[in-house]
Amino acid sequence: MKKNVDSRRDFIKKSLVVASAAGLGQVSEANRSRAAEPLPFDRQQVAESPTKAAFAEKDITPALGMEQPGGYGKVLHKSIHDPCKVRASVFNDGTSIVSVVSVDALMLSASLVAAARKRIQSQTGIPADAILICATHSHSSGPTGMVQPGEFDWADSLVKELAYDKSSCANAAYLETVENQIVAAVSEAHGKLAEVEIGVGRGLEDQVAFNRRFFMKNGLTYTHPGQLNPDIVKAAGPIDPEVGVVGVWDKNDKCIGCMVNYTCHTTTNPGGVSANWVYYLEQTIRGAFGPECVVVFIQGAAGDVTQVDNRNAFTNRQGERWARFVGARVGAEAVKVLLDMPRGTLSPLGYKVHRENMKRRLPSSQKVKESLAMVKKNPEEVGVTKWTFAKEIVMLDAKAKKAPTVPVEIQVIQIGPVAIVANPSEYFCQFGLDIKMNSPFEYTFISMLANGCVGYVPTREAFASGGGGYETRLTLYSNLEIAAGDRMAFIGIDLARQLKPGDAPIGQKAPDFSSKPWEYGSVAPELA
Repeated sequence: MKKNVDSRRDFIKKSLVVASAAGLGQVSEANRSRAAEPLPFDRQQVAESPTKAAFAEKDITPALGMEQPGGYGKVLHKSIHDPCKVRASVFNDGTSIVSVVSVDALMLSASLVAAARKRIQSQTGIPADAILICATHSHSSGPTGMVQPGEFDWADSLVKELAYDKSSCANAAYLETVENQIVAAVSEAHGKLAEVEIGVGRGLEDQVAFNRRFFMKNGLTYTHPGQLNPDIVKAAGPIDPEVGVVGVWDKNDKCIGCMVNYTCHTTTNPGGVSANWVYYLEQTIRGAFGPECVVVFIQGAAGDVTQVDNRNAFTNRQGERWARFVGARVGAEAVKVLLDMPRGTLSPLGYKVHRENMKRRLPSSQKVKESLAMVKKNPEEVGVTKWTFAKEIVMLDAKAKKAPTVPVEIQVIQIGPVAIVANPSEYFCQFGLDIKMNSPFEYTFISMLANGCVGYVPTREAFASGGGGYETRLTLYSNLEIAAGDRMAFIGIDLARQLKPGDAPIGQKAPDFSSKPWEYGSVAPELA
């Protein structure tokens, strides 16, 4: 495994060297030119202070009876555990302005993101490409996926039935609500911009997240092989225990908001509609800093990382207890980082964006033929799992004939010494570690499922001999070419290298020794 990882890192480094030959250099140069253009916001408004920021949040809790996303079939919400939200931040250094938005959602379509960005730019002047909109990937949130409204209106009756009647579907009215609330949250934050102090730091939480993929004795790799399965050889991938934090305080020393970056699937469904363990992350931080502190959660490269410990010798937690355990531990670590971080100015602000179309992996004609035969039977007749993924093959085949490539956006948002490297995939953890290793920034946050959704993007090893597992299955949701992950990594690194990292605040230097110790304490022991 280490040899394969080293080979991928060498591939990424070589790709960066020859990026211009691959066409990246030309696109990157265009990004440089676009980012250097005068920004269309009111400089009179931002000239008063070198550092301004603000946060806002809006409710997007779905109604009971709406679909719960996260699977390949229909499941309806029957209760509400806690609210789902849009949480927005805006930063302004007097020259540039950026926004980072987190949405309690399984995924967000690129079209929804584009529409929200356009409206935000119109209302606030924040450049569309300077806005990052990411999903927390909550599996207990509202219906933003999987099949989008109208996505298969052009298809034949069988495909339409499979897509709209047999699959998890987004709700058009709910998508409109989410878009409106994203625009409202960013606009509100923009309108509240005020002078602040900002800090950055990192912590470590290594007890709640586990790689869910394992090398097995049969020579393959399984996803979730089962707790204490005796055929497990070892984990097939790493975790990233880093808790990255940016904190913001107003002039009254009140923490008005923070960004927290951590890598773990949000699949600790506590029961009913919920932001998942992000709710307890928020509750923990607010317990320390007050109920008005807005917590913008950025999901890391968690494509193969969840809370499930397949090698736990004891019974794993479930539902509410699991959600609280993960969220509160990550939140507690974030609190420690916030309490300890020096404050000052994080500048400069900046952004880079690269877009290209990536090819799909396509099923063979024989696989399509077999899948068509299966979906015409009852699921119980062929087996529910086989039928489900046959359904996905049939829909993918239809979709690929109309759209053989997938638009992919890679974005980097800079906040001083912090680079947030974003892509729209469920990205494998190893890629995130590779990006961090090659980034010029002291603090590099990975943001998956940002500005769109293209499904799972595993490493090359997952597709090679001895690979396999759930994430490598061909579905309508997940089908990018094998090299997509490497390509995303070196594009993200290249964009980060085009930005100049700022300095992190440092603590105030202690005064020189006064040459006079504390009179209360500078005495010999008094024995009588």
